[in-house]
Amino acid sequence: MHQHLPRRPLWLCRVCAAPWPCASARMLMRVEYRADRVALSIYMAGQLFDATADLYRLNPNPAPDPQELFNRFLAWTAQPPP
Repeated sequence: MHQHLPRRPLWLCRVCAAPWPCASARMLMRVEYRADRVALSIYMAGQLFDATADLYRLNPNPAPDPQELFNRFLAWTAQPPP
């Protein structure tokens, strides 16, 4: 997973430059946290908090869409693995 970390403050994947967490990062985190999905959700909530601050600072108008950020960082953690 260590390669698929976000490049801050843009929150892009260091490997593929897609918005982080990219599909590969999500898959790797699902594997890493397979025994503790609550911990994954807590970790991603912290990432959402940091990303919101960074992305708002970079582009306050228009501000990042809260629903889009929630879906990007947290919604997928509640879904069963594929």
